[in-house]
Amino acid sequence: MSPWMLLGVMVAAGLATYLIRLSFIAIEGRLRLPPWFRTALQFVPAAMLSALIAPDLLMRDGALALSPDNTRLLAGLLAIVIAAWTRSVAWTIAGGMAALLLLEMLF
Repeated sequence: MSPWMLLGVMVAAGLATYLIRLSFIAIEGRLRLPPWFRTALQFVPAAMLSALIAPDLLMRDGALALSPDNTRLLAGLLAIVIAAWTRSVAWTIAGGMAALLLLEMLF
């Protein structure tokens, strides 16, 4: 693939993503969305974040890694506990990263 074609694909993908996101902003006041759809939209950020994080926590070298030596999984579980206990994004990130660094040093 030539550099210009790659640049064109990246620009087209970026433009498509921008227009999809803009469509929800542009129709917000003009179109009455059903209540079930509005309720479902509240769960999109959590679902997207879970979809991005779960593979990194659960997979190692293309295989499922549920063993106790998976430091990312252990740190992620601790971050979940911190999030449930404190309800603070900052404490969750700080605690999860501290646990990951500590576990990486130990193992």
